[in-house]
Amino acid sequence: MFRSKSPYDNELDRNPANHAPLSPLDFIARAAQVYPKHAAVVHGSERRDWQTEYARCRRLASALTKRGIGRGDTVAVLAPNIPAAFEAHFGVPMAGAVLNALNTRLDAAAIAFILEHSEAKLVINDREYAPVMKRALSQIKTRPVVIDIADPEGPGGESLGTTEYEKFLSEGDPDYAWQGPRDEWDAIALNYTSGTTGNPKGVVYHHRGAYLNALGNILVWSMPRHPVYLWTLPMFHCSGWCFPWAVTAQAGTHVCLRRVEAGAIFQAIEQRGVTHLCAAPVVLNMLLNAPAGAPKKLDRPVEVMTAASAPPPSVLEAIEGMGFRVIHVYGLTEVYGPAVSCDWHAEWNARSAPERAQLKARQGVRYPVLDGLMVADPQSMKPVPADGKTIGEVFMRGNIVMKGYLKNPKATREALAGGWFHTGDLAVLHPDFYIELKDRSKDIIKSGGESVSTIEVEAVLYRHPAVLEAAVVGRPDAHWGETPCAFVTLKQGARVTEIELLAFCRANLAHFKAPRTVVFGPLPKTSTGKIQKFVLREQAKALTV
Repeated sequence: MFRSKSPYDNELDRNPANHAPLSPLDFIARAAQVYPKHAAVVHGSERRDWQTEYARCRRLASALTKRGIGRGDTVAVLAPNIPAAFEAHFGVPMAGAVLNALNTRLDAAAIAFILEHSEAKLVINDREYAPVMKRALSQIKTRPVVIDIADPEGPGGESLGTTEYEKFLSEGDPDYAWQGPRDEWDAIALNYTSGTTGNPKGVVYHHRGAYLNALGNILVWSMPRHPVYLWTLPMFHCSGWCFPWAVTAQAGTHVCLRRVEAGAIFQAIEQRGVTHLCAAPVVLNMLLNAPAGAPKKLDRPVEVMTAASAPPPSVLEAIEGMGFRVIHVYGLTEVYGPAVSCDWHAEWNARSAPERAQLKARQGVRYPVLDGLMVADPQSMKPVPADGKTIGEVFMRGNIVMKGYLKNPKATREALAGGWFHTGDLAVLHPDFYIELKDRSKDIIKSGGESVSTIEVEAVLYRHPAVLEAAVVGRPDAHWGETPCAFVTLKQGARVTEIELLAFCRANLAHFKAPRTVVFGPLPKTSTGKIQKFVLREQAKALTV
C-alpha cells in the first residue's frame, strides 16, 4: 500500500544551523576558548597552555597549506611521543590532509613501502631517526619534502630536510582559518597494520569514527575534566587509540614521554601529577619489575588502560596491589584501537583478588559507540551460544570500523563481508555476554603490543642459503607477551648455528620482528604437506617451561 511522505520528512532539512560533520578537530578550539591558560602539553622543562597549543596547530596547518598540502594529501610523521607528534594530530587534518604516524620500530624497507604506498608528500622526521629515514628515502622514487624535528630532549642527529620544525611553524599563521571536513566520512588518519602478509595494510580512519571513539574512551574510562595523561602508549599506534583527541576534549594535560622507562614513568607520576596512562602488558611488567629504588606502592591511585594480549591474572593482581587501577580493553587497528572493554560491576569487588583478576582479564563488552559485537561461526556467521565454551570468531560493526584498506579493495571486501568486520580473533561468549579471547585464526604474533607477520619473518629465513623449510609461531614471553620462535629444517649437508641465523634475521628485519629462538629439525605436516602450526605452538609453549 502506498504511504505518503511522513510530515517529519517534509521541510525539515539539514542546514548549517542544525548539522555539522562530526570531527575531533573542534575539541582543541573549545579547549583553547574555555581553558586558555590550562596546561595542555608538558615536555621536559617546557609547558604550554591550550591557547598556545591551538595557535601552534593552526600554524602547522597554515604552513602545510603554503607548501601545497591540501585535501587528501598524506603527511607522514616519524617521531616518539613528543609535542610535534601530538600537534600533527590536529594540524595535519586542519589542512585537509591525512596523518600517517609511522611506527618508530620499523626498518627502512617497511618505511619506504609505506611512504610510497601512501604517496606521502611531506615527512616530519625526528632527527634521532635520521639513519633509518635516510635509508628509506633512498629506496623510493619520489622524495617527499622533509621537515626535521630538533627535540631538545632528544639525542639529535643528521638533518635530512631544508627546514626545522619550529622554523616551519613560524611560517604559518596562528590565526589560520582552518576548515573542518566537508564530510565526516573524509579520511583523517592512515595507520598501517601488519595483517597476514609482509607488506603492511593501510587502515583508513574517518573524522566521524575518530570523534566517536575519542568520546567512547572518555565514557568507558569515566575520564574527568582535566586529566593528566602520560604518553606511554605510542601515538603511532592506532592514532594513539584516539587519546590525542580524547584528552583534548576534556582539556587535559598531555605529558610527553620520549622513552618508556619505569623510572621515567614513576617520576612523571610523582612530579607531574599523572592521573591516567595506557600500557601494554609489557609496560605493566616493566613497572612490576622496576629497578631497586622504585616505589612498591603509589601514594595515590593512577588509572591504567591496558590492552594487547590479555594480561595474565597474576600481573593484573600485582599491578593493582601497587595502586594502579586497571581497565582492560580490546580492539584492533581497524576499529580505531580499543572498542571493547571489561566494564566493571560493583558486586565483583567482594570477590577474592585472584577472582577479580580473572574477571578483569576477559575482554568484555562493546564500547557505547560500537554498534555491534558478536562471537559467531566464521562461515555461517551464526552467533555462538553464551556458554563460555563454544569458540567462534569475533565480529564488529558500526561507526568506529575503518573506511577500509588503502588501495586494497579485495582485502576491504573480505574484512567487511556480510556487513560485519571480521577480526580473525577467536573467542567464547560467557553467560553474562562478556567475550574472552582464546586464540587467533591468523598467525599474527603480538610482541610488546606490536604485530609481527609470521609470513614476513619466514620469507627472511628462506633467504638464508642453509634453510630448506621454515615456520614461525609465537612463543609465550613473560616480558613481551609473545616473541617469534622459528622452526627450521636445514638443507642436506648445510650448517648454520642458532646464533648465526638469529643474527641474519636481525640484519634483515626490524629487531622486534626477529626470532628470539630457533629450533632445528623436521616440521610436522599434514598428509597434504601443510605445516601444522598448532603443533609448533605447543612445542614453543613447552620451551618456556
